[in-house]
Amino acid sequence: MTDIMRAVEITAAGGPEVLQMADRPMPLAGHGQVVIKVSYAGVNRPDALQRAGLYAPPKGASDLPGLECSGAVVSLGDGVSDLAVGDQVCALLPGGGYAQYVATPAVHCLPVPDGMDMRTAACLPETFFTVWSNVFMRGGLQAGERFLVHGGSSGIGTTAIQLARAFGARVFTTARTDEKCAACLGLGAEIAVNYRDADFVDVMKAQGGVDVILDMVGGDYIARNLRALAEDGRLVQIAFLQGPKVEVNFAPLMMRRQTITGSTLRPQSDLAKAWIANELRAKVWPLLAAGTIAPVMDREFALTDAAAAHARMESSAHIGKIVLRVSS
Repeated sequence: MTDIMRAVEITAAGGPEVLQMADRPMPLAGHGQVVIKVSYAGVNRPDALQRAGLYAPPKGASDLPGLECSGAVVSLGDGVSDLAVGDQVCALLPGGGYAQYVATPAVHCLPVPDGMDMRTAACLPETFFTVWSNVFMRGGLQAGERFLVHGGSSGIGTTAIQLARAFGARVFTTARTDEKCAACLGLGAEIAVNYRDADFVDVMKAQGGVDVILDMVGGDYIARNLRALAEDGRLVQIAFLQGPKVEVNFAPLMMRRQTITGSTLRPQSDLAKAWIANELRAKVWPLLAAGTIAPVMDREFALTDAAAAHARMESSAHIGKIVLRVSS
């Protein structure tokens, strides 16, 4: 290895064009960390928010975008005993994934599932950590319950549909086109609502209401979600594409014993993320190895084409995950 690597920098807050290739020093593995030679890096909405100047990295994290990757471990920091140089892993990252090498806590690495290629494995960490921790750990989704995820054709949505279905829930979703709705149905959704043609509140009330909703839209969806929830229903909020500030009448929530919760993944402690990783390893990784569930792939771009990857994601034309090819 050399002391310099190629990486994608955010040169200024702005559109995709501000993503530019640059030379950066190689990361070093701190205590409890590993350095990964990146094969593929996942592209996610938080990357675009960071690029636009709306989502600052946590203190001590790399300023480079990229919250997940796949690759091979090339060095170990002090205190790392469960991984070895050469291990193929996929990893949740504090940042820095759009680069040839990245450092991350070893406890945030998971083995590449049996039979899965590195490109597909790069699609796992960000969405699977997010969905598992919010839908199952916070939302408490149980077999037989009714589950609604908005934006079902997104990386989060396609993951949520498959996981909820695999664990025995009845799955419903919304999407903006008939093509996207069809893709959601193919993944196991019982009903996919084209939100331009129908009101998901009416559809879900006809089903008896929803037990758990996973929402990243916010705005006026928050009050509508509460109307769509059943008694004792849980709304789990993970983003606010339409804004975080709304006026809500809480009286029906109290009368119907509903719960609002939510989280963001990146600012959580290393220990909290390690806890999620352990749950995934025990309960979800066997399903991936068996082929019961799998990430939905939209498109692959070269690392040098990161701007085009962001433009693709922000067009909302994609179905599933977008990845950057860093090294093969």
